[in-house]
Amino acid sequence: MVESFVLGQTPTLTRADVAGAVGVPMEVAEDLWHHLGFPHAGDDEIAFTEADVEALRMTQELVRLGVLSEDRQAALVRTWGRSYARLAEWQTSLLAEVARERGGDEVEDLVALTAQVLPLVESLQDYVWRRHLVSAARRMLTVADASAVPLAVGFLDIVGYTARSKRLSDKELVDWVEEFEDTCSDVVVEHGGRVIKYLGDGVFFTFEDVASAARTALELAALGEAKESAFPHVRAGISYGDVVLRLGDVFGPTVNIAARLTTVARPSSVVIDENAAAALEGVEGFQVEKMRRTSVKGYSRLQAFRLRSSSD
Repeated sequence: MVESFVLGQTPTLTRADVAGAVGVPMEVAEDLWHHLGFPHAGDDEIAFTEADVEALRMTQELVRLGVLSEDRQAALVRTWGRSYARLAEWQTSLLAEVARERGGDEVEDLVALTAQVLPLVESLQDYVWRRHLVSAARRMLTVADASAVPLAVGFLDIVGYTARSKRLSDKELVDWVEEFEDTCSDVVVEHGGRVIKYLGDGVFFTFEDVASAARTALELAALGEAKESAFPHVRAGISYGDVVLRLGDVFGPTVNIAARLTTVARPSSVVIDENAAAALEGVEGFQVEKMRRTSVKGYSRLQAFRLRSSSD
């Protein structure tokens, strides 16, 4: 009942029916479904609808237009699959929890909730996607080479995560991590940055402006020091330089250095690299202290700098 309602149609087709309707070899359709992360369906299993036919047809049209070339198709579709799978898991868990709280028939309540919520969520997801398209387009148009962009890259992780997670129940751990992620997201966005991904016990973010990245890291580190705050003790590493943008992720030596600097930082401290230190030279509000060179994975004698707020 839930499946038919969410899909908008009752499954009536096998995978061979879908591939045949679009006129593509079975291996092409299977490759697409595999990268999207869909469950495997048997040859005779009625698991598909006309919407699957249309989706495969649209994918083939993107291939024809040159948008999804062979070398891009797997990576892009795989990114869609991972992103939407995680989003769907979270949304389904949320609706199921609300349905259980109502105390009635869980399946009926879940269907009723879905009827009310799905159109709203669908519209909001489209809106959020379009707003992110605008932001991404603006970033791309500000540089000559859209694949190589100078950014301040920051990594921040929780101190003592493993030890604390062992003392918490599953729900307590989830609540704690979600509160941590929400706070990090609020602070990063407030200062004009972008969260690239959450790492369980940490967060990976970028800024176009080094000073904004520095303020963000210092603010989050200070939150962990406040006695009245539930925010955990954290440490952060920031580097500045060219990075490669690909499918919403960020790559390159600048990213690697920021991650390595996090391992050098002490609890509630922020460590930055030479490029970030140079960019902050003379900027009001910061104190930069040169540290002894250190060897970390992949980098021997890495020069690091301890960052403090000038108000400390």
